[in-house]
Amino acid sequence: MFDIFGSVFGWLTSGAHWAGTGGVANRVLEHLQYSLLSTLAAMVVALPIGLLIGHTGRGAFLAINISGFGRALPTVGLVTLVFLVSGLSLWPVYVALVVLAVPVIITNTYAGMASVDREVRDAARGVGMTGLQVLWEIEIPLALPLIITGIRLAAVQVIATATIAAYISFGGLGRYLFDGLAQRDLTQVLAGAVLVAVLAITVDLAFTGLQRSLVPRGIAMRRRQNNDA
Repeated sequence: MFDIFGSVFGWLTSGAHWAGTGGVANRVLEHLQYSLLSTLAAMVVALPIGLLIGHTGRGAFLAINISGFGRALPTVGLVTLVFLVSGLSLWPVYVALVVLAVPVIITNTYAGMASVDREVRDAARGVGMTGLQVLWEIEIPLALPLIITGIRLAAVQVIATATIAAYISFGGLGRYLFDGLAQRDLTQVLAGAVLVAVLAITVDLAFTGLQRSLVPRGIAMRRRQNNDA
C-alpha cells in the first residue's frame, strides 16, 4: 500500500509529467474548460426554468422528480449516442455534461424559491411590488443560498464526470485514467483520480467561499437555523 502511495506521489511530483501538451497543467486547463462551459450552459438552461417554476408554483412535480432523471441517465451511453450522430467533436461531451448538470440546478433553484415564506411574498405584493420586483428583490435573494448550492453540486458532478472526454479521444484529466487503463499503468490511473478529486474539492471550496461572500449573513444564519430545526 505504501509503495503505491509512494509511486503516485512520485508521479505527481515529477516535472516530466507537468510539461508539454500532455502534461498535468495543460490537462487541468482542458478539464476546467469542459467543466466551466458545460456548467455555464446548464445554468443558462436551468436557472430560468427553476425560477419560473418556483415563482409561479406550476410544474412543481417536474422540478421535484427531475433530479432522479439526471441520476438515472447513463452518461457514457448519451456520449456514445451523440457521438454517432455528430461525429468526432466535443459536442457529445458538452451535451452529456449539460444534461447531467441541469436537473441538479433546477431542483435546488425550485427548492430555494419554494422555501421563501409566502407571507413575505404577500407583504411585498401588498405594498405594491410587481411580480418581477417580488422575484428579483425578494425571492431570489432569499433563495440564493440553495441556488448557489445547486450550482456548486452541479459543478462538482461535472468535474467528476468530465473525464468522459477522453473516452472519445479528447483531453482533460480523463486521459490519465483511460491511457493508464490501456497501458495497465495503475500509478497513472491513481494519479489521474487524485487530480480529479483535488480539482473537484478545490472548486467546491471556491463555491463555498463565493456563497459566504454573496449571501447576507442574516439569511445564511436563518437557513442554518431552519436546517437544524
